[in-house]
Amino acid sequence: MTHHPKFIRAVPRKSHDTRLSLVGLIKSRGLCGNANNLVWIVFDGYPDRLIEGLEKGRLRIVFSYSRSADDKIKRILELIDRPRNAVVVSDDKEVSSFARLMHARTMSIEEFIKDDAFGKASKANLDEIKVNYSQMQKIDEELKRIWLK
Repeated sequence: MTHHPKFIRAVPRKSHDTRLSLVGLIKSRGLCGNANNLVWIVFDGYPDRLIEGLEKGRLRIVFSYSRSADDKIKRILELIDRPRNAVVVSDDKEVSSFARLMHARTMSIEEFIKDDAFGKASKANLDEIKVNYSQMQKIDEELKRIWLK
């Protein structure tokens, strides 16, 4: 995921490690949110102290060591109690197919990033919305009509 062109474009330019940006994205979106959620981030390769230190609460960072991250993801799906409660983010067809076989939900990297991971688009969209006074009045009246029946 951290090498996906859309993810790289979404990462702030000052970021030197896209893996750190991914962890930050997941934390900022509150994907670990409630106490029942467990988020696993699976990276290829061997542990990195910089990344490992970011593991907190319900966020788990896993390294694949000599295996591929794809194999590690499949193994995790096999071992968890309720794979149907899992969401797997991957563009790899084999991983996505395996996740669906395990009844897990799948999401492409583009779908995951679409909400503009770093908040740029949502802020820009708010800036684009300009409402004049008469439009605000009409909106207020409509809301009153709908909600105050």
